[in-house]
Order: sequence, then C-alpha cells, then structure tokens
Amino acid sequence: MDRDGWRGEYFGVSSGNDVLRLVGGGRAAVDPVVELPWVLTLDDADTTRDVIDALALNPYLRGEQPYARTARLERVKAEAPLRPADSTLLRSTVDESGVSALLAVGADWTLRAIRWRGGSAMLEVAATTEELARAVLAAASKDATEAPVEDETQVEMGFWHMGAQGPMCRERTIAADAWADIHGNYSAGVAAAMQRLMALTPAEIRGRLMLLHGPPGTGKTTALRALARAWAAWCRVDCVLDPEVLFANPGYLMEVAVGEESDGARKWRLLVLEDCDELIRGEAKQSAGQGLSRLLNLTDGMLGQGRDVMVLITTNEDLSQLHPAVVRPGRCLAQIEVGRLSAAESVAWLAREAPDASTADLHPDGATLAELVARRLGDDQIALAATSQPAGFYL
Repeated sequence: MDRDGWRGEYFGVSSGNDVLRLVGGGRAAVDPVVELPWVLTLDDADTTRDVIDALALNPYLRGEQPYARTARLERVKAEAPLRPADSTLLRSTVDESGVSALLAVGADWTLRAIRWRGGSAMLEVAATTEELARAVLAAASKDATEAPVEDETQVEMGFWHMGAQGPMCRERTIAADAWADIHGNYSAGVAAAMQRLMALTPAEIRGRLMLLHGPPGTGKTTALRALARAWAAWCRVDCVLDPEVLFANPGYLMEVAVGEESDGARKWRLLVLEDCDELIRGEAKQSAGQGLSRLLNLTDGMLGQGRDVMVLITTNEDLSQLHPAVVRPGRCLAQIEVGRLSAAESVAWLAREAPDASTADLHPDGATLAELVARRLGDDQIALAATSQPAGFYL
C-alpha cells in the first residue's frame, strides 16, 4: 500500500509474530532536517492505538505540519466529540479498559485525541502554523468539559506521577469534611494544633515543611482532606504518588514544584507525600541519595524561593527516628503527632457516635480512630488494643 506518504511492507512471520513495517517518506521531505525515511515496526503485540499514535506523528516528523500543541482536559463530557465539527475522522479505537483514541484531520492540520475512563483527555495537534494549531485545539475542546462542581464538601486535588511521556497530573474531586465537623475525632491537643493550622493565612506562613506523624488509623488522611478544604481559596493541594521518583529526578521536581498554574493564576501549592518514611528517616542520606537534600532545598533553599510551595509529609515514624535536619527548630511550619485517643476520650467518642457500643473492654491506653469506627460499625473482630500492625486503610 502507498498512501499519504506511507509505504507498507509485509515481512511475514518473525519470532512467531506477523510484522508490518510502515515506512515514512514516500514524498520529498519538506523539512531539511528530515532527509531520510523513518521506520516503525509493528507486530501483534502492538495495539490499534499504537497505530493512531504513529500516524499522528507522520506529518510532524516529515515537517509538513511543524507546529505541535497539546492540551490536557479534565471533567470531559461523555458526549464531547473532541474534534472540530468540520474535521474528517480517519481512525477511532476503544480498548477493553475503556480508553479511546481518535485521529482526525482538516485543512493543514492533524489531531490526535485520547480519552481516559476517569474523565480526562489529551488533545495533540500538528499544523502548518502555530495560530492554526491553537485554533484547532480551541475548537476541539470547546464545550467539552463540565464546570467544576460548586460544593463546599468537595475539593479539587491534583495527583502527580511520572508517566511514559514524562510528569503527568490528573485532577480529581475528593470529598472533604469541614474541620468543625470532625475535630471531635482527635485528642484535645491534636485538635487544638490542627485548628491553628487550618486558620493560617499566606501572610502567616513561616516554614515550608509540615509533618503529620503517628500510628496507622489515627486519622491523618482525614485531617489532610479537611486542611485542603480549609485552604482551598489560596492553596492548591497536589498529592505525589511516587515521591521516591520525584526527588530522584530534578526535571520531574521542577515540573511539579516550580511550574506555573495552567490558567495563569498564582497560588500557594501544597505537595502531599503520604507514608514517605524512607525519605526522612535518620539514615535517609545514605539510603535515598540526594532525595533528602532536594526535599530540604525545596522547603528551605533556593529552589523553594522560586515558587510558593509547601510540603506535607505523613509518616508512621516517631520523630526520634527522623533525620535531625528535617525536625530541627525553624524548619517546620507544623509538627503534629496524631495519636490515639485516651481511654476517657474514647469513651466520650463512643457515647457520642455509638451510644449502644460497649466500652467495657476498652484498652487502658485508649484507641485509634480506626478502632473506634470499627466498634461503631459492630466489627467485633478488631480488638481495641495497642498494636504495631497497620490498620489496613486510611482514616
């Protein structure tokens, strides 16, 4: 076959696989940089989406459409076509996981659109001019997304990870309780400390690092969601899913911590690293390489001065086990130990939240929030006793 600058050559069976080689460069190259044909080998391990990816690259690689622009969309409507109305659809595919992709073309431009099940999508356009590329992106994304839900019980949070194409952030709407509604789930000292943290304003920020530490099941993540809600007006909260990769890769770190908001607005940013014990333990310098140094540079060094960014780490480690550089005076905006409720506080909690629950076998040291919730739900198999084993879920 020979179409649109492609030549297909069937090579038969190789190592048990049928191999089809697509050779670009059937016509004279426009861009002098691209002087030789390029070759993409496909076998039965590849998917139809891989073919769309390859076809979308062809006009850009050949130099015929040298301007490429990309847009990331969140909360995409199910019925959104993700291509201009006057475009021609060349390819479309949906895989078994529900991820779809399409390839569309118009006069002097090519569009690839990928839609994920979570409601996010990516549009990539190659065109003969920058203005045309931007215009096609605008047309393809017009009315494609839902407006953010105005609901005080929910907050927008970004989730970062290093993908195959580099750092990626997906926004999700998560439920978050108001602190006033959940402060009774914490001991008096923790509740007072968290209340002071919730009430902070940008002008009052002195440190850039926060530590929430304590046993599993004590409510650290629940308090974190309440903090995201309390600070929503002036601080964006992003959760980093792979912190060990973040602090090992300077490019990833710069993208996450220093990059500007997509809409041009400048807000404080809170990076959340959950259960990131290995980065801040006493032996972190030996085990994590430059990770600890980059963390400290982000919160108290030159890198942190380039962006209004804070870091919040949740850990199950005791403070005495953490690296002294992390917990030194003046480093942290907050160090809060979220521990067990005392026996008296546990009895009061059950009297308020589960009046019918028995308190006869409460441990003298009290209980974690997870254990009290299990008691309220009638789960008799969870003993209310001090334990070093993980609770198995976040609260």
